[in-house]
Amino acid sequence: MRVISGRGASAARLLPWTSAGGKPCYLVGSGTGYMSRMADRAEEIQLDMAYELLGHADGLLTEPGVTAPELHFLASRLSECLGQVHRIAESRGSRLEANEAVPPEPQSNSETSP
Repeated sequence: MRVISGRGASAARLLPWTSAGGKPCYLVGSGTGYMSRMADRAEEIQLDMAYELLGHADGLLTEPGVTAPELHFLASRLSECLGQVHRIAESRGSRLEANEAVPPEPQSNSETSP
């Protein structure tokens, strides 16, 4: 998603959470403000939790006698984490595409400047 303002085009960042109604939340800005840092922290927590859950899944799946409710609970948590990781990947991919679409600013060369 791109937003056009008086200052030019800006990529809207897909945030790692949804509204109360389950709709996607977006942030428009430079990517360096308080909300961007908050989103970065939320993504980091979500990725860490997904990694930890994979460790628990490995352990649980190697145990004999795992019950169906335990497997159901594990599958539910894995599904949640996969959705969060997918959302993070989508958000980061969109920001990469937006950065590639913006032509780089010309750099001044002090050796050729008068």
